[in-house]
Amino acid sequence: MNNDTMTIRQMCDAFDVTPRTLRFYEAKELLFPVREGQKRLFTKRDRARLKLILRGKRFGFSLEEIRQLLDLYHMDDQQQTQISRTYEIARSRLADMEAQRDELNEAISDLQDQLKWGEKMIASMNQQRNAAE
Repeated sequence: MNNDTMTIRQMCDAFDVTPRTLRFYEAKELLFPVREGQKRLFTKRDRARLKLILRGKRFGFSLEEIRQLLDLYHMDDQQQTQISRTYEIARSRLADMEAQRDELNEAISDLQDQLKWGEKMIASMNQQRNAAE
């Protein structure tokens, strides 16, 4: 092994992923480790791709969207197509996330109102029980 490659264990430690995750991304043809017998050696390219995969997953991109974006890297336009497409997908994902946040905020507010109502009901029932005693 040289400085340009990492073992599966080193990749797991560096990126806080499991070997199963790396094998999954390899099976989905998102990573392309070099094979030396049974050993997988991940190149700088694999490390860069994994970093982008994990970032994309964190932002809610699908694996297919991530694959398409990674595949655009090899076009001869100084990554303009890749960056433009990433921007489009990111804008769409941000809009989805903001809508989800708004829905969650509304649900939280509704639940807070229900809890306040429940508090009042419990207090009222306790007062009635205490008055009857």
